[in-house]
Amino acid sequence: MAGAYCDAEMPASETSLTLDPRTPPIELLDRIGPDAAPMALSAPAALEYCRGLARTHYENFSVLTSLVPMELRDDFAAVYAFCRWADDLGDETGSTPEARERSERLLAWWRQELDACFAAEGVVRHPVFVALRATRQRHPFLGPKPFRDLIDAFVQDQRVTRYQSWEQVLDYCTRSANPVGRIVLTLGGHAPPEHDPKSAELYAKSDATCTALQLINFWQDVRRDLVERDRVYLPEQGPYGPTGVTAEVLRDWMAREDDPRARVPYIRVVRGLVEATEELFATGRDLPTRINPKIAPVVWLFGAGGEAILSAVRRNGCTTLWKRPKLSAPEKALLFARAWVRSKRG
Repeated sequence: MAGAYCDAEMPASETSLTLDPRTPPIELLDRIGPDAAPMALSAPAALEYCRGLARTHYENFSVLTSLVPMELRDDFAAVYAFCRWADDLGDETGSTPEARERSERLLAWWRQELDACFAAEGVVRHPVFVALRATRQRHPFLGPKPFRDLIDAFVQDQRVTRYQSWEQVLDYCTRSANPVGRIVLTLGGHAPPEHDPKSAELYAKSDATCTALQLINFWQDVRRDLVERDRVYLPEQGPYGPTGVTAEVLRDWMAREDDPRARVPYIRVVRGLVEATEELFATGRDLPTRINPKIAPVVWLFGAGGEAILSAVRRNGCTTLWKRPKLSAPEKALLFARAWVRSKRG
């Protein structure tokens, strides 16, 4: 496959490439996608694109804030840009069978670019991987596995749109969410357990927090996932027993917002899922007190943000099928202020 040449080691066309990070990645495929003509983008320009992407695409908290140590901001930007692109390649092509096939082809290309990034003699062909290669070179314990796991999760989204059991949902989270926490710990100087067995407990706590963050996002976005992507992450067999949830049942309930026969059973299902999610948050809650103080405030912020959304789901009566809860600007500001105070206290 052809790619956009973004490294000094690659031949360059006569026209230099500039990218607007506000443009959705899916709309840039004609310029830097698998079939795009080779174009030149310097390493500094590639990094600036990743920084812009991290600053302009988020819902609750920006990835790049004063909480992130200066020496890690470029690394956080590169990792976020990788995730943003992979997410869009998996989610933004549509929900038809043809769209899912296209997403799989695009994700296969993304995996090839990742493999080239981590290969000793690999040639990077995309601005995200120019930046990510520099991150990999700065952090020798950062391997390709968590990135491959994330791509696997997005591929799974094209093939699996319904979940029968709680265990299946948790298994999905091991690829869709947990790798992000593992990458952050590695960037923060905590070598993965395969290199340092003493870090196993830290990584387990990170996994619990990241799984909880993914789950509360599912319970928050039930309607959006169903309507926009034809996906149902609520399992038919929940952590405390059968839920009776199917796509057909959800669509029926969604159309009967004021009917207690729809609202009550849905609320009961989500309430049980929220309780199980809270247990996972509790498992990882002390992680920020046990890791490198430099990354502890930002790790605390994202965990606390997830728990705040969980509280919002409860506050709204677990009625997420009809109303999507989210954090208000004052709530976000308060959480950030608390994280900032923690950073100053060390």
